[in-house]
Amino acid sequence: MILLQISNVAPADTTGAAAQDEAAVSLLDLLLNGGWAMIPIAILSLMAVYIFVERILTIQRAAKTPDSFSDKIKHLVLNGDINGARLLCNQSDTPVARMLEKGLSRIGSPLKNIEVSIENVGRIEIYRLEKNLSLLATISGAAPMIGFLGTVAGMIKAFIAIAQEEGSVSPKLLSQGIYEAMITTAAGLLVGIMAYLMYNYLVAQVQKIVHKMEYNSIDFIDLLQEPN
Repeated sequence: MILLQISNVAPADTTGAAAQDEAAVSLLDLLLNGGWAMIPIAILSLMAVYIFVERILTIQRAAKTPDSFSDKIKHLVLNGDINGARLLCNQSDTPVARMLEKGLSRIGSPLKNIEVSIENVGRIEIYRLEKNLSLLATISGAAPMIGFLGTVAGMIKAFIAIAQEEGSVSPKLLSQGIYEAMITTAAGLLVGIMAYLMYNYLVAQVQKIVHKMEYNSIDFIDLLQEPN
C-alpha cells in the first residue's frame, strides 16, 4: 500500500511541474507572437520607466528643503545679514533656495522688481520639474493606439489567411489568428495604464513642490515689507 501511494504521488508532481513550465513558455510565446507592434510598445514601456525613475529622483532632490530653512532666512534678513542669507541659499540645491537667493540679490531694488525676479526663477524651476512629463502623457495615449493598430493589422492578416484556405475554415486557425492579434491590444493597454498612473503621480508631486515655492516666495515678499 505504501509503495502504491508513492508511485501515485510522483507522477502527479511531475505533471504539475510540466504544466507550470508549459504555462511559462506559453506566456513568452504570446509576447513573441504579438507581431511588429510589440517592438514600439516595448520601447515605450522602457521610456516610461526611465522617465518615471529620473523624475522621481529629481523631485525628491527638489523637495529636500528643511522646514527650518525659511525661519533661518528670515532671522538673517531681520538681522541685516544678507550675505549670510545668500550663502545659506547657495548651500541648498533646491528650487526654493534658488528663488530666495535671487530675491536676496535684488534687495535694494523696488519691491516689484524683486517680486518679478523671483517669479522668473520660479517659472524656470517649474519647467525643470515638469521636464519630460508631457512625453510620459504622450506614451500613456500612444501605447494603446499602437496596440489597437497591431490588433487590426493582425486581424487583417488572419482573415487573409482564412480567405486563402480552400474548403472549410479551421476553427483553430481562426482562433489562433485572433488571439495573436489581441496580444498587442493587451500589451498596449497595460503600458498605457502604467504610464498614465506614473504621469498623474508625478504631477501630484510637482504640485506639492510648486505650492511650497509659492508659499516661501510670498512669505519672503511679506518679510521685505515688514517695518524695520
